Amino acid sequence: MKELTNQYRDELLNNVMPFWLNHSIDKEYGGFLNSLDRDGSVFDTDKWIWMQGRSVWMFATLYNQMEKRKEWLDASVQGAEFLRRYGRSEEGYYFCVTRKGEPLVQPYQVFSNAFAAMGYGALAKALPASDYPALARETFELYLSRKENPKGRYNKLVPGSRPMKSFAFSMILCNLALELEETLGKDYVDRIVRELADEIRRSYYRPEFGVILEQVGADGGFVDSYDGRCFSPGHACEAMWFLMDIGSRLKDDELIRWAADVTLKSLERGWDKQYGGIFYYMDVKDKYPTWLDCDQKMWWVHLESLIATLQGYQLTGDERLLSWFKILHEYTWTHFKDPDYPEWYGYLNRRGEVLFPLKGGKFKTCFHLPRALLKIWRMLEEL
Repeated sequence: MKELTNQYRDELLNNVMPFWLNHSIDKEYGGFLNSLDRDGSVFDTDKWIWMQGRSVWMFATLYNQMEKRKEWLDASVQGAEFLRRYGRSEEGYYFCVTRKGEPLVQPYQVFSNAFAAMGYGALAKALPASDYPALARETFELYLSRKENPKGRYNKLVPGSRPMKSFAFSMILCNLALELEETLGKDYVDRIVRELADEIRRSYYRPEFGVILEQVGADGGFVDSYDGRCFSPGHACEAMWFLMDIGSRLKDDELIRWAADVTLKSLERGWDKQYGGIFYYMDVKDKYPTWLDCDQKMWWVHLESLIATLQGYQLTGDERLLSWFKILHEYTWTHFKDPDYPEWYGYLNRRGEVLFPLKGGKFKTCFHLPRALLKIWRMLEEL
């Protein structure tokens, strides 16, 4: 445990965070440069707003939870100011802007709102006398207002044709509410996370398959279609450690045990028994998935599963979860860690070979890896 603790801590502090500090901060226009090649060089200057919010959160969280390093706070503040100045339209936060902050992609993706709120919330803890608490609350309400129709007027579906609801919205809301407790208030957060935990168990978990579905009918029923049969093992595991956090908060041992069991079922179903690693998407009826990246091995899927297994073991003592943690640790460190440059690869093919050597892009930034390293390091210290 001591050796593993040092491994996760040193990777975070000596490799991963220096990489983002040295290469991602845009000293000319503000914000973060997201698209970084293997060595940290910039290959595209467009800025993805949800990635900006995630980076703001990560730097502020390190400042709040680890050490009051001025460089972390400064990085977070300059990113938040770019978000405040250029990120938002009248109907929500854009999906993408130019390097200078000119709008490129409309605010169709509600998670830009979620991670902007999360970033502001982390800064609110660091700078409680600022206007970040109010900004976090306002942006949270903006996210919550789109629960019934997350894409808003950008929804391509014919209204009322086959109404479905997405697991992702409620899953993100679980974590977001917990992150914003100081802004939203304890009583409100206790109520909303209990409601979310109940909704996930009632609507998105299907006992006949033993897994969490990505989309269900508006009434929570199973929809036998491509979208309705979609299962993402990594998404499920990430959500389960959110629910374990909620269970710990509410002193609900039964919820913790349930989340730990779903983690086990998700990994047993999602593990590639031929090549190792976790599939990205699967069809719960073992039909033919339409997602072209379904068999890729993604960095975030394995990192979130590492958190879920170790946290589940810490809370329940279930040795099966510790065994899975060891399997995931071995696969993740031998396949995703770049032996020659800091930061990790994000995308492997099914056989575990590097598909793209980039370290940051439209979907990858300073978030999943450093968050996982920080959480796992702290749990290992406690164990």
